[in-house]
Amino acid sequence: MWAWIVGRMGGFVAILAAISVVTFALLALIPGDPATVMLGAEASRQSIAALHKDLGLDRPVPVRFAIWMRDAVRGNLGYSIFSHRPVSAMIGERLSTTLTLCLFALAVAVAVGVPSGVLGAVRQNSAADQAVRLFQLLGLSVPDFWLGILLLLVFSVELRLVPLVGYKTITESAGTALRFLALPALALGIVQAANLARMTRAYMLEVLRHDYVRTARAKGLAGRRVIYRHALRNALPPVVTVLGIQVGALLSGVVVVETVFGLPGVGQLVISAILTRDYPLIQGVMLYSAVIYALANLAVDLSYGLMDPRVREAA
Repeated sequence: MWAWIVGRMGGFVAILAAISVVTFALLALIPGDPATVMLGAEASRQSIAALHKDLGLDRPVPVRFAIWMRDAVRGNLGYSIFSHRPVSAMIGERLSTTLTLCLFALAVAVAVGVPSGVLGAVRQNSAADQAVRLFQLLGLSVPDFWLGILLLLVFSVELRLVPLVGYKTITESAGTALRFLALPALALGIVQAANLARMTRAYMLEVLRHDYVRTARAKGLAGRRVIYRHALRNALPPVVTVLGIQVGALLSGVVVVETVFGLPGVGQLVISAILTRDYPLIQGVMLYSAVIYALANLAVDLSYGLMDPRVREAA
């Protein structure tokens, strides 16, 4: 058991190392010069060269990468080129909003996706199943930002149930924060719920055909107990894996949704960093996002093994 966990942790560290290399290499290959962006197109060559030296851009790429990795291990991701503030502090100020939004969206996805998938499988080809399949089709076809704009028009502009702009953190006012996060969490969560419902329905249909389910029913067990204790329990491991993969989709979707709803999260931060070519800030945000995604997959991997001992034995 412990050897299996240590093996997964080793894989996690290797993934982080690979992510660091790819993140730095991608930004190093992007065309454009941050010094020119900061000083303007009319800046002299001497001024640009001096700024290159100050920012360390005159050094070879491998040297810059080694310095960046050394500082990143120490928790120092450098300073923003434009605000001159520590990148870690800037991300930390925005991270709580983004993580809270992602957690609410995941809660919506699980609360809607899993029960509807079970309903569709148990009542296959019924009107309820057709409704679930229509929900899956619409959810997978509609972009989350489009759904977010629609929700804003209906609940903020027409019905005036939710404020159109503004935000407060949960520590400042939990009730106000929930009101501002409700619509973006729905916009992100409903799209993910459609995918989760599709996967849950497919795996439940497969499990319901197994002999042990038929045996449980032949023994006279209640239908609800057969479905939730025998069928759903065995269908959950692959569904949990899909849920971990959806964390990546949430982290990418949150960039646009935060912009639509004006939330001060990491999504808005990365957009402003890209527009100004603030390389240290872009690298920091990409690294943080990759670490969160890798941690989510590690948690899913470990839970998958805990739910199904055959996974540990196979490993």
